[in-house]
Amino acid sequence: MTTRILPAVGDPDAARAITTLLSQLPDAEPAAPVIDSTSLLDTLARLAGESLDELPEVVLVHERIGPVPALELIREVALRFPAVGVVLVTGDTGPALFTAAMDSGARGLVGLPLGYEELAARVQGAASWSTGVRRHLGTGPDVFAGPGGTVVTVTGAKGGTGATVVAVQLALAAKASGRTVALVDLDLQSGDVASYLDVQFRRSIVDLAGIADISPRVLQDAVFSHPTGISLVLAPAEGERGEEVTDRVARQVVSALRNRYEVVVVDCGTQMNSANAAAVEMADQALLVVTPDVVAVRAAKRMVRMWDRLQIRKAEETTTVVNRHNRNTEIQPPLVERITGTKVARAAIPANFKELQAATDAGRMQDLDSRGAVRQALWSLAGELGLVKPAAGAGAKGGKLLRSDRGAIGFRGRGKDRDRGAVTVELAGMAPLIIFVMVAMWQAVLFGYTFSLAGNAADEGARAATAAATRGESEQAACEAAAEKHLPSSWQDGAGIECNPEGNLWKARVELSTPILFPGAGNFPWDVDGNAGAAVEGDGP
Repeated sequence: MTTRILPAVGDPDAARAITTLLSQLPDAEPAAPVIDSTSLLDTLARLAGESLDELPEVVLVHERIGPVPALELIREVALRFPAVGVVLVTGDTGPALFTAAMDSGARGLVGLPLGYEELAARVQGAASWSTGVRRHLGTGPDVFAGPGGTVVTVTGAKGGTGATVVAVQLALAAKASGRTVALVDLDLQSGDVASYLDVQFRRSIVDLAGIADISPRVLQDAVFSHPTGISLVLAPAEGERGEEVTDRVARQVVSALRNRYEVVVVDCGTQMNSANAAAVEMADQALLVVTPDVVAVRAAKRMVRMWDRLQIRKAEETTTVVNRHNRNTEIQPPLVERITGTKVARAAIPANFKELQAATDAGRMQDLDSRGAVRQALWSLAGELGLVKPAAGAGAKGGKLLRSDRGAIGFRGRGKDRDRGAVTVELAGMAPLIIFVMVAMWQAVLFGYTFSLAGNAADEGARAATAAATRGESEQAACEAAAEKHLPSSWQDGAGIECNPEGNLWKARVELSTPILFPGAGNFPWDVDGNAGAAVEGDGP
């Protein structure tokens, strides 16, 4: 999403320097600078009068703006236009001025002379704050890109509930729908994201612990770009180093990622510490993964109560995901919702370990069968949470995910579309074989029917010949007439009928040609014979 920036700079040289740097920021749209405080307030009032969405996300206020002093101007902007993030540009970066600027309502402070990294970080931070405010006010877009991306935390009620699998699949679903996605492993002592995605990487979140200000360049050095397109921030390989990641570090990392990605999924593991508690507190959506058993549900209830006591998150702001769901168990999602006091996701993940085993053992969770019930449910959950882009024409509810794989995303959109496409291709490839088999079966039926006709006609002819002999009529003529009479018209043409006496028997022989597919389309070159005999009655020959 483009970040609109309005500089308020009275000095022409400073205005040119600020505008030049702003034009180099990614996804930035700097407006022409306003030269004094009156022009700034008038411009913002005019834009707000048109629509709140017309207001810029960030306003840069230079320390020498006039006639109203910079801090007074910042206070005025913050009071009149609370959805605008204000950044002060000053040569004094001491703690006293910093405190005064924050008290006035500024969202950041940039020191002179200007540096690209510092300016980019402050602008991104202010834009992220502005976007979040607009979302809560209901004036922003439903789904955010760039500054203000969605943060989702996934926490296990206890060990072994499958939180990491849920986190990984949510990230894959969001990425498959076209969003930019970061996946953070904040299970600092025993994180398994790297194992599930077959990753070997020397950098981890610990490398960001000693950095006071995480710039985009520093963040990029700690991020692993996975072949699936997901950006990974991994837990340390040495679990004891997890203590170096404090709540301040977690907040900085999550905020920095939120400014750069549309979706940030954080695997918080099962053990609460200051770092993942900060992530849960910052999250737009906090998921608590539970299995349908008494121990897990009790653990979920304890977790929810602890979050509430520590003022991390209220129960009604938490979404519980039921994993390994089985309709035959006594504990069903409505009961979990009642016990924990949380919302329970509509998408329950079915119990099917066999489906997961191959991908888990190979460490390639991205290869999970797109047609399996587990992946379909997980990607449906991503759609329910709004982490995926709805397919064209789908409603705001995220309609049909791209099961954006129904193998998973749109959730059930794109995935099912892919599965349908695969079935269509398979049927198209099988069509010639199916047609051949059907034709062969039909031709076999015609052969059998022709044999039946020939045998029946020969039998009728022989019987007619013996009856004619008793009446003194022509046996030959009676035999041929009776045999032909009992043949359908399509088989009469070209039929060979022979009637001859043999001792005290009259024998009839009927030769018929078998049609190719249907009568009239042509015949096979070989004939079908039917033979029958009947004893001569009375004084036969």
